[in-house]
Amino acid sequence: MGARNLAGTLLGGTVAACTFAGAVLATEPPRLDLLRAPVDLDYRSVRLEEAELGRLLFWDPILSGNRNISCGTCHHPRFATSDGLSLGLGEGGIGVGPDRRVDPENAPEQRIPRNSPALFNLGAHEFTVMFHDGRIEADATRPSGLRTPLEDEMVAGFATLLSAQTMFPVLSPDEMAGHYSENDVSRAVRQGLITGEGGAWDIISRRVADIPSYRAMFESVYPGIANGRPIDFTDISNAIAAFVEHEWRSDNSAFDAWRRGEAELSVEAEAGMHLFYGSAGCAACHAGPFQTDHGFHATGSPQLGPGKAERFESHSRDVGRMRVTNRMADAYAFRTPSLRNVARTGPWGHAGGHSDLAAFLRFHADPQAGLDAYAPAATLPAFAAAKPDLAVLEDAAERAAMREAISLRSVDLDDHDIAMLLAFLDALTDEQAIKGRLGIPDAVPSGLAIDR
Repeated sequence: MGARNLAGTLLGGTVAACTFAGAVLATEPPRLDLLRAPVDLDYRSVRLEEAELGRLLFWDPILSGNRNISCGTCHHPRFATSDGLSLGLGEGGIGVGPDRRVDPENAPEQRIPRNSPALFNLGAHEFTVMFHDGRIEADATRPSGLRTPLEDEMVAGFATLLSAQTMFPVLSPDEMAGHYSENDVSRAVRQGLITGEGGAWDIISRRVADIPSYRAMFESVYPGIANGRPIDFTDISNAIAAFVEHEWRSDNSAFDAWRRGEAELSVEAEAGMHLFYGSAGCAACHAGPFQTDHGFHATGSPQLGPGKAERFESHSRDVGRMRVTNRMADAYAFRTPSLRNVARTGPWGHAGGHSDLAAFLRFHADPQAGLDAYAPAATLPAFAAAKPDLAVLEDAAERAAMREAISLRSVDLDDHDIAMLLAFLDALTDEQAIKGRLGIPDAVPSGLAIDR
């Protein structure tokens, strides 16, 4: 279906509304007494030795097809476990953060289609859906306990949803696998060989198993391996997930200290908190101990970059949750992010359309007007992409479809309100969590260079 035809279909469709509570909460005092700080029971327990193994794997480029990019490249503590870019450059990029640039000897085919999400508190039990579109989520009705795009190819052995999430970046040509015939992993992915002997996961697992120090650590952490079974990709992903859960648990911000009765908030942050949980209506979606309802809402966030499309498709749109559910009501809806450390995780939006948090709050308060007036405000490395970065925004029909799908009501916020909300959001910053508990290792067993 062409871009204009789909836009017309979406414009004529029915879009589910998110209940935006500003109008209601404006007349009622926020129940701040109902807020609570996270406690240990909110999280899964982590074995430290498993997390320490996962730390090395997280930072080791050996998991990528061309052995040149690690998980840490795009989820770096210097950028609050994101990458500081609106849309990242995975395979084919050099450097980290806003300084990342195209490798002239191995240029990427396109930017990564969505903003790199932060990794805080993913060990909490309530995180049962992953990715901006929720394409993997816990599902007790399935044998694997998970619903994922791989469906029948899913294998047993993933200890958690977070562990299963790690299987996707290593299979993505744009993120870690590499393109087409560049390496053995990318060739397997191209041929649709994912699981089983000779599949992409098997190739990666054998690489790791061939390193004696890794082999010894896996035998120590997982008794079955010590008894002779091979290292599976699920072992690798389980260790990485344990590391992420341990490293970036974030519940020691100024706001948490206030909720525990250990400290006072600044006057500005307290005023912002009352706005957030009151008349600004933020808590309609950003509720709970981690400031998220884990739902999906069409907020009109600007679409940049290549969008989500198959290689044979020429469009640049990203319809979000609708790609997963095929429901028109989910058009342009994206998962509500947790706001932990949000003051440091920019650029903001599913495509990183705003590089300034105050500007993003103004946009979010009135997304209809914001989308009409939006001018590019992204952080993007120079790149002559095959698909222009602003293709969707420059198409009147596409922009109209995004506008029509918006499910938020506008709320009036003046400059003082914005300043107070920023003060509250800054009170959600946990410096120790951003830095991490174990930190970046001095070296990894493969001997490959670490992106610092």
